[in-house]
Amino acid sequence: MFLEDDLPLNEGLEARITAAIQPTLAGMGYEIVRVQIQGKQTPTVQIMADRADGSLIGVGDCEAISHAVGAVLDVDDPFTGEWHLEVSSAGIDRPLTRTKDWNRFAGHLAIAEMSIPFEGRRRFRGIILGADAETARLKPEDGPEVALPRADIRRAKLVLTDELIAATAVSATPEGDDDAPEEDASPYAKRN
Repeated sequence: MFLEDDLPLNEGLEARITAAIQPTLAGMGYEIVRVQIQGKQTPTVQIMADRADGSLIGVGDCEAISHAVGAVLDVDDPFTGEWHLEVSSAGIDRPLTRTKDWNRFAGHLAIAEMSIPFEGRRRFRGIILGADAETARLKPEDGPEVALPRADIRRAKLVLTDELIAATAVSATPEGDDDAPEEDASPYAKRN
């Protein structure tokens, strides 16, 4: 279920766009992972989304989101001139923008960059321990556990590891899928 208070932390125009598109996407069964604006002259609105049911997002989902968000933003009109829209899934080495992301990927390796130094450092790399609305807990590779203030995290993302790939592959396989290929099955057609 989508938690309204678990939206990505945004400010300014990104927060305005998030607020404008969130009800539409929630109604379609999607969650916003990130809204980011790139460029000044002809801005590009980049939207990363997940399916609310946890299943993988596909090209058709991105197309549906693009049409819906485009219509909402045409009405809301946040830009004075021309702009572009890009919609994508969050991917395997996804950004960690919501409390649920930090908790879902506990035990995996992540990188967090701070806007202002925390305990004399701006960059942390370690194992995710979880999060709440105010802090994200991480066990750095080179020190004791830290509770990073989420409001001061400039960006955070998962690090692509074999363990993350394996965990993502397991969660992508539907339970009871009789059409799933067996492990020994060849991807090539058999000849008699």
